[in-house]
Amino acid sequence: MKTPNVLFIMLDQLRFDCLGYSKAYPVQTPNIDQLASEGIWFENAFTPIPTCCPARQSLINGRRPEAFGALWNFKNGLPVQALEPTEYAWPRELRQLSYRNVLLGKWDVHPQYTPLDYGYDTFVGFEAYKELINQKYPEVKFQAGYAGERNPIPLEDAQTHWLGEQACSFIRELTAGEAPWYIQLNFTEPHLPCRPSEPFASMYPLESIPQWGGFEETFNDKPYIQKQQLCSWQVDTFTWEDWAPIVARYYGMISQADDAIGKVLRTLDKSGAAEDTMVIFTSDHGDMCGSHRMMDKHYILYDDVVKVPFIIKYPPLIRQGGTRCDSFISNMLDLPPTILELLELPVPSFFPGRSLIPLLEGEEVPDWRKSIVSTYNGQQFGLYTQRMLRTKQWKYIWNTTDMDELYDLDQDPYELTNRIHDPACKELVAQYRVWLYERLEAEGDGLVQNEWMRNQLLHNAIV
Repeated sequence: MKTPNVLFIMLDQLRFDCLGYSKAYPVQTPNIDQLASEGIWFENAFTPIPTCCPARQSLINGRRPEAFGALWNFKNGLPVQALEPTEYAWPRELRQLSYRNVLLGKWDVHPQYTPLDYGYDTFVGFEAYKELINQKYPEVKFQAGYAGERNPIPLEDAQTHWLGEQACSFIRELTAGEAPWYIQLNFTEPHLPCRPSEPFASMYPLESIPQWGGFEETFNDKPYIQKQQLCSWQVDTFTWEDWAPIVARYYGMISQADDAIGKVLRTLDKSGAAEDTMVIFTSDHGDMCGSHRMMDKHYILYDDVVKVPFIIKYPPLIRQGGTRCDSFISNMLDLPPTILELLELPVPSFFPGRSLIPLLEGEEVPDWRKSIVSTYNGQQFGLYTQRMLRTKQWKYIWNTTDMDELYDLDQDPYELTNRIHDPACKELVAQYRVWLYERLEAEGDGLVQNEWMRNQLLHNAIV
């Protein structure tokens, strides 16, 4: 087998149910859908943390972010312990095989250090794009804030398509050489504020936008911070008529990114390298965008933000395209061991994730995990510690400074009814708390390394 190339495409704040392939909402993504039809669609993929910076640091290091102190985003007024260049970073390992390592777009792993300090050979951020726009469109000013607005900049000069063209150029250049390559293409879209260009800005009429399944939230028996989040974002009086234009722009931004991705994938096909390239597509986390009446992704661990789209295409391993895999996947934690195993490089023993190679080959893996953990630690509206354990039917959320949450996903897929105080669920809650403790302790989460917090879970000592 020829030494594979890797093309890793990551969007920012893309919901798992906002691709055409999911058949959940009417978002048009023909290029990503085709990728899924040629590869494997992982139906139960989750981010380790629904926050941009720590999720991306976790990907580079291969460990849960709390294990090395990455708790929240930069630039929120709180001190940040980021992943330092002295820490392990698996992209460095690719140098053993003379890979050309390129990172394009959003970084968010360290506020001072660049990808060049973590094993990448080339980094193209957005400075050149900003200079281009300032020179070519100096009159363009945005006024609408986080709600988003139409972008007057033509599609060919939109950031999505500029970044996509950078990827196309590198694919053509690197494929003409002898060395294998790894390209990580990090879009900032559809992170708010969404500002799609035409034709995508007007692609979705408001009457075509259905309510999210979780929109009818009452906040009865929910943690205080969830309703407070509405006030903090000043959306507490929003009706669906207020949200529909925001969601339409979110859809439009996703379709615009899909269009740019299509150009990248067609360039890969034309290069002749597609058969020897593993293509990975995912998102760092999701977005509420009006679901549960909320903005953004903070103070909650609903599936809207922790469940992510995840696709892998690699013809030499995947026997049948269009396969759907329902195993629980932690995208940022399982990708590092997968890539290292694919390239026959050593996989560190401290990785909590597992290689997806057996699943890609269609093997039955009886001991594959039956649950998934995601975490949250607070952000711009204050610190707030959460840990989630989710199985196929149940989701338990440990909120260390407020009431816990428990959702029966079979009966309540949109997580509207908190059953944490249901007497019929008492034994289940006690068992999930023990399981959660065991996972957190095994994966280096310092939250359970003191007696008070440990007792809450192990002895069910929670009100």
